[in-house]
Amino acid sequence: MSAARGGAVRTLRVPGRHGYAAEFSPYLPGRLACATAQHYGIAGCGTLLILDQNESGLRLFRSFDWNDGLFDVTWSENNEHILVTCSGDGSLQLWDTTRATGPLQVYKEHSQEVYSVDWSQTRCEQLVVSGSWDQTIKLWDPTVGKSLCTFRGHESVIYSTIWSPHIPGCFASASGDQTLRIWDVKTTGVRTVVPAHQAEILSCDWCKYNENLLVTGAVDCSLRGWDLRNVRQPVFELLGHTYAIRRVKFSPFHASVLASCSYDFTVRFWNFSKPDPLLETVEHHTEFTCGLDLSLQSPTQVADCAWDETIKIYDPICLTMPA
Repeated sequence: MSAARGGAVRTLRVPGRHGYAAEFSPYLPGRLACATAQHYGIAGCGTLLILDQNESGLRLFRSFDWNDGLFDVTWSENNEHILVTCSGDGSLQLWDTTRATGPLQVYKEHSQEVYSVDWSQTRCEQLVVSGSWDQTIKLWDPTVGKSLCTFRGHESVIYSTIWSPHIPGCFASASGDQTLRIWDVKTTGVRTVVPAHQAEILSCDWCKYNENLLVTGAVDCSLRGWDLRNVRQPVFELLGHTYAIRRVKFSPFHASVLASCSYDFTVRFWNFSKPDPLLETVEHHTEFTCGLDLSLQSPTQVADCAWDETIKIYDPICLTMPA
Protein backbone atom coordinates (compact mmCIF):
# COMPACT_ATOMS: atom_id res chain seq x y z
CA MET A 1 0.00 0.00 0.00
CA SER A 2 1.12 3.56 -0.51
CA ALA A 3 -0.05 7.08 0.12
CA ALA A 4 1.28 8.35 -3.22
CA ARG A 5 4.82 8.77 -1.94
CA GLY A 6 6.18 9.37 -5.44
CA GLY A 7 5.95 13.12 -4.82
CA ALA A 8 4.10 15.74 -2.87
CA VAL A 9 0.35 15.26 -2.78
CA ARG A 10 -1.45 18.51 -3.52
CA THR A 11 -4.77 18.60 -1.69
CA LEU A 12 -7.68 21.00 -1.73
CA ARG A 13 -10.38 20.57 0.88
CA VAL A 14 -13.85 21.66 -0.19
CA PRO A 15 -16.09 21.61 2.91
CA GLY A 16 -19.63 20.45 2.26
CA ARG A 17 -18.87 19.28 -1.28
CA HIS A 18 -18.50 15.61 -2.16
CA GLY A 19 -16.43 14.90 -5.27
CA TYR A 20 -17.93 12.96 -8.18
CA ALA A 21 -15.63 13.61 -11.16
CA ALA A 22 -12.21 15.14 -11.87
CA GLU A 23 -10.93 15.97 -15.36
CA PHE A 24 -7.64 17.56 -16.41
CA SER A 25 -7.83 20.28 -19.04
CA PRO A 26 -6.65 19.03 -22.45
CA TYR A 27 -5.15 22.48 -23.05
CA LEU A 28 -3.79 24.09 -19.89
CA PRO A 29 -1.18 22.11 -17.92
CA GLY A 30 -2.19 21.75 -14.30
CA ARG A 31 -5.76 22.96 -14.70
CA LEU A 32 -8.38 20.61 -13.28
CA ALA A 33 -12.18 20.61 -13.22
CA CYS A 34 -14.09 18.85 -10.46
CA ALA A 35 -17.83 18.14 -10.33
CA THR A 36 -19.20 18.01 -6.78
CA ALA A 37 -22.46 17.65 -4.90
CA GLN A 38 -23.78 18.47 -1.46
CA HIS A 39 -25.01 15.72 0.85
CA TYR A 40 -23.38 12.93 -1.18
CA GLY A 41 -25.52 13.84 -4.20
CA ILE A 42 -28.74 12.78 -2.49
CA ALA A 43 -30.03 16.33 -1.96
CA GLY A 44 -28.86 19.91 -2.18
CA CYS A 45 -26.90 21.78 -4.83
CA GLY A 46 -23.73 21.15 -6.80
CA THR A 47 -20.54 23.07 -7.51
CA LEU A 48 -18.16 22.99 -10.46
CA LEU A 49 -14.63 23.77 -9.24
CA ILE A 50 -11.84 24.93 -11.55
CA LEU A 51 -8.41 24.44 -9.95
CA ASP A 52 -4.89 25.46 -10.89
CA GLN A 53 -1.63 24.07 -9.53
CA ASN A 54 1.23 26.11 -8.14
CA GLU A 55 4.33 25.41 -6.07
CA SER A 56 2.42 25.52 -2.81
CA GLY A 57 -0.43 23.27 -3.87
CA LEU A 58 -3.86 23.65 -5.45
CA ARG A 59 -5.54 27.02 -5.94
CA LEU A 60 -9.23 27.57 -6.62
CA PHE A 61 -9.47 29.58 -9.86
CA ARG A 62 -13.25 29.62 -10.26
CA SER A 63 -16.35 27.97 -8.82
CA PHE A 64 -19.84 27.75 -10.27
CA ASP A 65 -22.94 26.66 -8.33
CA TRP A 66 -25.89 24.73 -9.71
CA ASN A 67 -29.17 23.97 -7.99
CA ASP A 68 -28.65 20.18 -8.04
CA GLY A 69 -25.71 17.85 -7.57
CA LEU A 70 -23.15 17.71 -10.41
CA PHE A 71 -22.12 14.16 -11.31
CA ASP A 72 -19.70 14.50 -14.25
CA VAL A 73 -17.72 17.09 -16.18
CA THR A 74 -16.04 17.21 -19.60
CA TRP A 75 -13.82 19.83 -21.23
CA SER A 76 -14.48 21.19 -24.70
CA GLU A 77 -12.08 19.81 -27.27
CA ASN A 78 -12.06 23.06 -29.27
CA ASN A 79 -12.17 25.87 -26.68
CA GLU A 80 -9.94 25.82 -23.60
CA HIS A 81 -12.45 27.84 -21.54
CA ILE A 82 -15.60 25.77 -22.12
CA LEU A 83 -16.90 22.82 -20.08
CA VAL A 84 -20.09 20.80 -19.82
CA THR A 85 -21.45 19.28 -16.60
CA CYS A 86 -24.46 17.10 -15.88
CA SER A 87 -26.68 16.91 -12.84
CA GLY A 88 -29.31 15.22 -10.77
CA ASP A 89 -32.15 17.33 -12.21
CA GLY A 90 -31.75 15.76 -15.66
CA SER A 91 -29.95 18.71 -17.22
CA LEU A 92 -26.58 19.51 -18.81
CA GLN A 93 -24.88 22.86 -18.23
CA LEU A 94 -22.40 24.73 -20.47
CA TRP A 95 -19.85 26.89 -18.60
CA ASP A 96 -17.19 29.43 -19.60
CA THR A 97 -14.25 29.82 -17.20
CA THR A 98 -13.62 33.37 -18.39
CA ARG A 99 -16.94 34.42 -16.87
CA ALA A 100 -17.55 34.72 -13.15
CA THR A 101 -21.12 33.46 -13.40
CA GLY A 102 -23.02 30.98 -15.51
CA PRO A 103 -24.06 28.73 -17.04
CA LEU A 104 -24.08 29.97 -20.63
CA GLN A 105 -26.65 27.35 -21.60
CA VAL A 106 -28.78 24.64 -19.98
CA TYR A 107 -29.99 21.55 -21.84
CA LYS A 108 -32.92 19.90 -20.08
CA GLU A 109 -34.34 16.81 -21.76
CA HIS A 110 -33.44 13.79 -19.63
CA SER A 111 -36.19 12.85 -17.17
CA GLN A 112 -33.86 11.56 -14.43
CA GLU A 113 -30.31 12.03 -13.14
CA VAL A 114 -27.62 12.48 -15.79
CA TYR A 115 -24.58 10.57 -14.56
CA SER A 116 -22.17 10.86 -17.49
CA VAL A 117 -21.14 13.43 -20.08
CA ASP A 118 -18.29 13.31 -22.61
CA TRP A 119 -17.08 15.66 -25.37
CA SER A 120 -15.98 14.01 -28.62
CA GLN A 121 -12.25 14.13 -29.35
CA THR A 122 -12.83 14.17 -33.10
CA ARG A 123 -11.72 17.62 -34.20
CA CYS A 124 -14.10 18.01 -37.13
CA GLU A 125 -17.19 17.56 -34.99
CA GLN A 126 -18.51 19.26 -31.86
CA LEU A 127 -20.52 16.53 -30.19
CA VAL A 128 -21.34 15.72 -26.57
CA VAL A 129 -22.89 12.48 -25.39
CA SER A 130 -24.83 12.11 -22.11
CA GLY A 131 -26.04 9.04 -20.23
CA SER A 132 -28.93 9.08 -17.78
CA TRP A 133 -30.77 7.06 -15.20
CA ASP A 134 -33.78 7.40 -17.54
CA GLN A 135 -32.10 4.59 -19.57
CA THR A 136 -31.40 6.85 -22.57
CA ILE A 137 -28.31 8.36 -24.15
CA LYS A 138 -28.54 11.72 -25.88
CA LEU A 139 -26.32 13.30 -28.50
CA TRP A 140 -25.80 17.07 -28.39
CA ASP A 141 -24.15 19.82 -30.39
CA PRO A 142 -23.55 22.53 -27.76
CA THR A 143 -24.34 25.24 -30.34
CA VAL A 144 -27.83 23.75 -30.78
CA GLY A 145 -30.39 24.19 -28.03
CA LYS A 146 -31.82 20.69 -28.20
CA SER A 147 -30.47 17.16 -28.56
CA LEU A 148 -29.67 15.80 -32.00
CA CYS A 149 -30.93 12.29 -31.26
CA THR A 150 -31.69 9.80 -28.49
CA PHE A 151 -30.30 6.27 -28.20
CA ARG A 152 -32.44 3.61 -26.55
CA GLY A 153 -31.68 -0.01 -25.72
CA HIS A 154 -30.27 -0.17 -22.21
CA GLU A 155 -32.66 -1.79 -19.76
CA SER A 156 -31.44 -0.02 -16.63
CA VAL A 157 -29.69 3.17 -15.54
CA ILE A 158 -26.72 4.35 -17.61
CA TYR A 159 -23.62 5.18 -15.61
CA SER A 160 -20.98 5.87 -18.25
CA THR A 161 -20.82 7.17 -21.84
CA ILE A 162 -17.39 7.55 -23.46
CA TRP A 163 -16.40 8.50 -27.02
CA SER A 164 -13.92 6.38 -28.90
CA PRO A 165 -10.62 8.29 -29.29
CA HIS A 166 -10.07 6.44 -32.58
CA ILE A 167 -13.35 6.03 -34.47
CA PRO A 168 -15.38 9.17 -35.31
CA GLY A 169 -19.00 8.98 -34.25
CA CYS A 170 -18.50 5.88 -32.09
CA PHE A 171 -19.06 5.74 -28.33
CA ALA A 172 -19.41 3.17 -25.56
CA SER A 173 -21.85 3.00 -22.66
CA ALA A 174 -22.01 1.04 -19.41
CA SER A 175 -25.18 0.31 -17.50
CA GLY A 176 -26.87 -1.24 -14.53
CA ASP A 177 -28.26 -3.80 -17.00
CA GLN A 178 -24.80 -5.48 -16.83
CA THR A 179 -23.92 -4.68 -20.45
CA LEU A 180 -21.30 -2.68 -22.28
CA ARG A 181 -22.69 -1.31 -25.55
CA ILE A 182 -20.99 0.23 -28.57
CA TRP A 183 -22.98 2.77 -30.60
CA ASP A 184 -22.64 4.55 -33.94
CA VAL A 185 -24.14 8.03 -34.33
CA LYS A 186 -24.47 7.57 -38.09
CA THR A 187 -26.94 4.73 -37.66
CA THR A 188 -28.29 5.90 -34.26
CA GLY A 189 -28.22 2.24 -33.30
CA VAL A 190 -26.24 -0.17 -31.20
CA ARG A 191 -23.32 -1.91 -32.94
CA THR A 192 -22.31 -4.35 -30.21
CA VAL A 193 -23.81 -5.56 -26.93
CA VAL A 194 -21.38 -7.16 -24.48
CA PRO A 195 -22.79 -8.95 -21.40
CA ALA A 196 -19.63 -7.88 -19.61
CA HIS A 197 -20.39 -8.65 -15.94
CA GLN A 198 -23.03 -10.30 -13.80
CA ALA A 199 -23.34 -7.05 -11.89
CA GLU A 200 -23.99 -3.37 -12.53
CA ILE A 201 -21.23 -1.74 -14.63
CA LEU A 202 -20.38 1.72 -13.31
CA SER A 203 -17.57 2.70 -15.69
CA CYS A 204 -15.90 2.01 -19.01
CA ASP A 205 -13.03 3.47 -21.01
CA TRP A 206 -11.28 3.06 -24.36
CA CYS A 207 -7.64 2.16 -24.71
CA LYS A 208 -5.74 5.09 -26.23
CA TYR A 209 -3.50 2.74 -28.27
CA ASN A 210 -5.89 0.05 -29.53
CA GLU A 211 -9.19 0.98 -31.15
CA ASN A 212 -10.68 -2.45 -30.35
CA LEU A 213 -9.86 -2.53 -26.63
CA LEU A 214 -12.10 -1.30 -23.80
CA VAL A 215 -12.17 -1.84 -20.06
CA THR A 216 -15.19 -2.10 -17.76
CA GLY A 217 -15.39 -1.68 -13.99
CA ALA A 218 -18.30 -3.10 -12.03
CA VAL A 219 -20.01 -3.62 -8.71
CA ASP A 220 -18.51 -7.15 -8.63
CA CYS A 221 -15.13 -5.48 -7.83
CA SER A 222 -13.57 -6.61 -11.10
CA LEU A 223 -12.07 -4.85 -14.11
CA ARG A 224 -12.41 -6.64 -17.44
CA GLY A 225 -10.81 -5.93 -20.81
CA TRP A 226 -12.78 -6.46 -24.01
CA ASP A 227 -11.54 -6.86 -27.58
CA LEU A 228 -14.41 -5.81 -29.84
CA ARG A 229 -13.33 -8.31 -32.50
CA ASN A 230 -14.26 -11.17 -30.13
CA VAL A 231 -16.34 -10.32 -27.06
CA ARG A 232 -17.18 -13.86 -25.96
CA GLN A 233 -14.51 -13.74 -23.23
CA PRO A 234 -12.62 -10.86 -21.61
CA VAL A 235 -8.99 -10.53 -22.69
CA PHE A 236 -8.01 -9.70 -19.12
CA GLU A 237 -9.56 -9.56 -15.65
CA LEU A 238 -8.08 -7.52 -12.80
CA LEU A 239 -9.03 -8.40 -9.22
CA GLY A 240 -8.11 -6.63 -6.02
CA HIS A 241 -10.71 -3.99 -5.21
CA THR A 242 -12.94 -4.95 -2.31
CA TYR A 243 -15.97 -2.80 -3.16
CA ALA A 244 -17.58 -1.51 -6.37
CA ILE A 245 -15.31 0.10 -8.96
CA ARG A 246 -16.58 3.61 -9.58
CA ARG A 247 -14.31 4.79 -12.40
CA VAL A 248 -11.61 3.40 -14.68
CA LYS A 249 -9.21 5.27 -16.98
CA PHE A 250 -6.61 4.03 -19.45
CA SER A 251 -3.25 5.80 -19.40
CA PRO A 252 -2.62 8.31 -22.21
CA PHE A 253 1.09 7.39 -22.12
CA HIS A 254 1.32 3.61 -21.55
CA ALA A 255 -0.60 1.19 -23.76
CA SER A 256 -1.21 -1.44 -21.08
CA VAL A 257 -1.52 0.73 -17.95
CA LEU A 258 -4.81 1.80 -16.40
CA ALA A 259 -6.11 3.23 -13.14
CA SER A 260 -9.28 2.55 -11.18
CA CYS A 261 -10.96 4.07 -8.13
CA SER A 262 -13.47 2.44 -5.88
CA TYR A 263 -15.92 2.58 -3.04
CA ASP A 264 -13.18 0.77 -1.07
CA PHE A 265 -11.55 4.27 -0.79
CA THR A 266 -8.52 3.25 -2.91
CA VAL A 267 -7.04 4.12 -6.29
CA ARG A 268 -5.24 1.22 -7.96
CA PHE A 269 -2.81 1.21 -10.86
CA TRP A 270 -2.50 -1.80 -13.13
CA ASN A 271 -0.49 -3.12 -16.06
CA PHE A 272 -2.66 -5.80 -17.64
CA SER A 273 0.25 -7.14 -19.73
CA LYS A 274 2.17 -8.28 -16.63
CA PRO A 275 1.74 -11.61 -14.78
CA ASP A 276 1.30 -9.63 -11.54
CA PRO A 277 -0.76 -6.74 -12.90
CA LEU A 278 -1.35 -4.66 -9.74
CA LEU A 279 1.33 -1.97 -9.76
CA GLU A 280 0.27 0.12 -6.78
CA THR A 281 -2.58 0.80 -4.37
CA VAL A 282 -2.98 4.38 -3.18
CA GLU A 283 -4.90 4.87 0.06
CA HIS A 284 -5.27 8.55 0.79
CA HIS A 285 -9.04 8.98 0.95
CA THR A 286 -11.38 8.19 3.82
CA GLU A 287 -14.59 7.91 1.80
CA PHE A 288 -15.89 6.64 -1.54
CA THR A 289 -13.43 7.65 -4.28
CA CYS A 290 -15.47 8.65 -7.34
CA GLY A 291 -13.43 10.88 -9.61
CA LEU A 292 -10.18 9.94 -11.37
CA ASP A 293 -8.12 11.23 -14.27
CA LEU A 294 -4.61 10.86 -15.70
CA SER A 295 -2.95 13.98 -17.03
CA LEU A 296 -2.57 14.38 -20.79
CA GLN A 297 0.48 16.63 -20.29
CA SER A 298 2.41 14.85 -17.55
CA PRO A 299 3.10 11.09 -17.82
CA THR A 300 3.16 10.76 -14.01
CA GLN A 301 0.38 13.01 -12.78
CA VAL A 302 -2.99 11.78 -11.49
CA ALA A 303 -6.00 13.56 -10.00
CA ASP A 304 -8.78 12.11 -7.91
CA CYS A 305 -11.65 13.25 -5.72
CA ALA A 306 -13.81 11.59 -3.10
CA TRP A 307 -16.73 11.97 -0.74
CA ASP A 308 -14.28 12.97 2.01
CA GLU A 309 -14.45 16.55 0.61
CA THR A 310 -10.92 16.48 -0.85
CA ILE A 311 -9.41 16.76 -4.32
CA LYS A 312 -5.86 15.46 -4.76
CA ILE A 313 -3.19 15.70 -7.47
CA TYR A 314 -0.16 13.44 -7.10
CA ASP A 315 2.48 11.33 -8.84
CA PRO A 316 2.11 7.66 -7.91
CA ILE A 317 5.40 5.78 -7.49
CA CYS A 318 4.59 3.30 -10.25
CA LEU A 319 4.28 6.05 -12.87
CA THR A 320 7.51 7.79 -11.83
CA MET A 321 9.64 4.66 -12.19
CA PRO A 322 10.67 3.24 -15.58
CA ALA A 323 8.37 0.46 -16.76
